[in-house]
Amino acid sequence: MMFIQFFIWGSWYVTGPNYLGTIGFKAEDFGWTYSVGPIAGMLSPFFVGMIADRFFPAQRVLGVMHLLGAGLMLWATFLMRGGTPSPGAINLAFFGHMLTYYPTLALTNTLALRNMTDPQKEFPLIRVFGTIGWIAAGLSVSWLGLDRSIGMFYLTVGAALALGLFSFMLPNTPPTATGPVSARQILGLDALVLLKDRSYKVFLLSSTLICIPLAFYYQITSRVVEMTGLPIGQTMSYGQMSEIFFMVVMPFFFARLGVKWMLAVGMLAWVARYALFAIGAPAEVRWMIIGGVLLHGICYDFFFVTGQIYTDQFAPKNVRAQAQGMLVLFTLGLGMFIGAQVAANVEARHTTARAKELSAQVVAKTAERDAETARAATATGAEKDAATARVRELEAETTSLRHQELAAIEWGPLWAKPAAFAGVILLLFLVLFRQPAAGGARTNG
Repeated sequence: MMFIQFFIWGSWYVTGPNYLGTIGFKAEDFGWTYSVGPIAGMLSPFFVGMIADRFFPAQRVLGVMHLLGAGLMLWATFLMRGGTPSPGAINLAFFGHMLTYYPTLALTNTLALRNMTDPQKEFPLIRVFGTIGWIAAGLSVSWLGLDRSIGMFYLTVGAALALGLFSFMLPNTPPTATGPVSARQILGLDALVLLKDRSYKVFLLSSTLICIPLAFYYQITSRVVEMTGLPIGQTMSYGQMSEIFFMVVMPFFFARLGVKWMLAVGMLAWVARYALFAIGAPAEVRWMIIGGVLLHGICYDFFFVTGQIYTDQFAPKNVRAQAQGMLVLFTLGLGMFIGAQVAANVEARHTTARAKELSAQVVAKTAERDAETARAATATGAEKDAATARVRELEAETTSLRHQELAAIEWGPLWAKPAAFAGVILLLFLVLFRQPAAGGARTNG
């Protein structure tokens, strides 16, 4: 279950722009592609808290959500195949898909935790299969030759359909929530009391702001990988492989560094990652790009996982669950939404007139190639051979134009901005945040 859950997301989320850019998506369109998820993330707690947890068995809701998600992603592929694809309409389909997907993140956790005898020991092992599923998705996209193809979205549809059907065979997990529930409880707003502590306030603000440069990674990096000629899905999956490694060694560092310096090292990794991209992308230096991707493990584990642990230690028991919900709302919701829009704006500023001109040629050449591919599929004999040869020619021309388009973007100053922004957040954090006492005791700020 957990494997397929994250396979669905990993099949398209980081490689999607590599195809969508060839059908007319521009920087501002990608901004909304990566904004709809955070919006869905901010809305999904209402669905899970007010409906899924109270009226229906979790496995049935999970099944219905994934079947609906498969249908909505299939609708997105129909829109992509249209004569003149509309980025706005496709992003609307993505929004529908993410509205069905985000609630399933909480539902899979519920299903797993409520069917375990010892959740504290068993859940981490189960959850790591989600990361493995994301890795498998990236590898599959590359190994199946779908890095710049609509096929990645068909792969998403197939995985969502499979998990949707499989969900109905999972153990019955009836709802347990009873009594009244408020929007304040669902959004974790009772946990706002934690902001009376200066250090926790600094931590939450830093966590929200660091998600702005995080959006650059998901939204833009795969196109740098494409430009350098690396296998896109496979290379991006190195970040999740790194995540598993650093999750294993994290207790060693945590015991020696403590919360403040774990968080600081995580933020420093953001600066280093984007500095590598700023230097390596213009010259297409592969080891720098791969190195930046591999830093994802430190960026994510040392900052976000440490932040979850810090929140769990700091929050009083009666608001602990709400505190985690508030952290997700401010980071993967609000922070990522702002980040997606900022990344789109920065990308647009550094997309040169030459890059835009070449982008239009790529879109036209892609449409010509697709038409010729359709003709080759129905032709026979010599006509089929000629059409197939022409498809190969058009594919080579499209690839060349696409590389020229990406190379014309001002990558140095583009990546320098999130690097500098992450650096400023790091410095403010080091000055204002106080190391908690042993055992997670509160600071008095």
